[in-house]
Amino acid sequence: MENEENTKDIDENEKPTLRGYRTVCAKLGLSMCVYFICRLLVGETAKMLAGNVDILGETAYHLINTLLIIVIVYAIPILFIALLFKSFETYKGNYKKLYKKPRRLARAMGTFPATFGFGHGVALLTLLATYLITRYSGGQTYIEDLLRPTVVEPSTSMISTLTMVFLLVVIAPVFEEFWTRGIMYDALKPYGTGMAILISSLLFGLMHGSLNMLFYTIAYGFAFGYIRYATDSLFTVTILHMIVNAIGAMALLLLSLVEITNEESKLINTVNIIYILAVLILIIVGIVVFLSKIPAIRKFKIENSWKNKSPWEKTGWFFVSTPVIVMLVLAFNELTRNWLLNLFF
Repeated sequence: MENEENTKDIDENEKPTLRGYRTVCAKLGLSMCVYFICRLLVGETAKMLAGNVDILGETAYHLINTLLIIVIVYAIPILFIALLFKSFETYKGNYKKLYKKPRRLARAMGTFPATFGFGHGVALLTLLATYLITRYSGGQTYIEDLLRPTVVEPSTSMISTLTMVFLLVVIAPVFEEFWTRGIMYDALKPYGTGMAILISSLLFGLMHGSLNMLFYTIAYGFAFGYIRYATDSLFTVTILHMIVNAIGAMALLLLSLVEITNEESKLINTVNIIYILAVLILIIVGIVVFLSKIPAIRKFKIENSWKNKSPWEKTGWFFVSTPVIVMLVLAFNELTRNWLLNLFF
């Protein structure tokens, strides 16, 4: 896949500086701090609402919770980072260009099996590691809690289920791709496309708030970042993100149907079995396709516009930024809080 025109024009005479890079890192860390604070607020609000489910009703509870997620978890942090990086000025009149269809759309979409196989292959490795750790550590519940994935619970209301499916399949991919492969990627691109892909992938993984999900979401971040660079567009990665989430949302839909019917259904059980087998086949095929593409991926050179600084230096400067350190503490807030409580109380 050939790299197309840059979405964001960069002045060739403008040389990246350490001061500029540190400023970008600080801004990214600060924006992620806002995100995690918003996430904590929604989490605490959800707990309060959960205590009033009998009064509100399950449908109203899920609708309110979904609205809070859209407004507080997505809209407010993205508005903050857009203002921080002056993205409205950067993309003014260029949104169509940002989401342009690649010249080789079919080829770009054809990367889906490899992307899915890579992402879910890492997920399977994470599950295997979780199993081995819990097995040989005496089955400690702390480690199980530590590595338990974040899941959306099935609902007994079809309206609630469809709302959550819409959130997963449409809202999350659109917001997250604009956020990570849009604003973050473009902010880091002057310091090397490889760093833009790496750091935006790490932040994308942290956004999901779970150590178990961290590894395979980072893997997906790398794949989406590679496609973003190759196509110079958010169009393909947003669609691929939607497809990946749609496959997961199907599981939520099937589990919710079981809850709604409140009885054993041969049809639903059959569909569940077919779904699981289809996903497993897709993962296996995807892993094989990904492995077959490794030689081509290795030949695909990533642009480095700041060659006098090594990737290790760039990565180190990112992680020693004070806002980034605070962000990491907030990202693992549950682990940090439990550790502090055990230490002092």
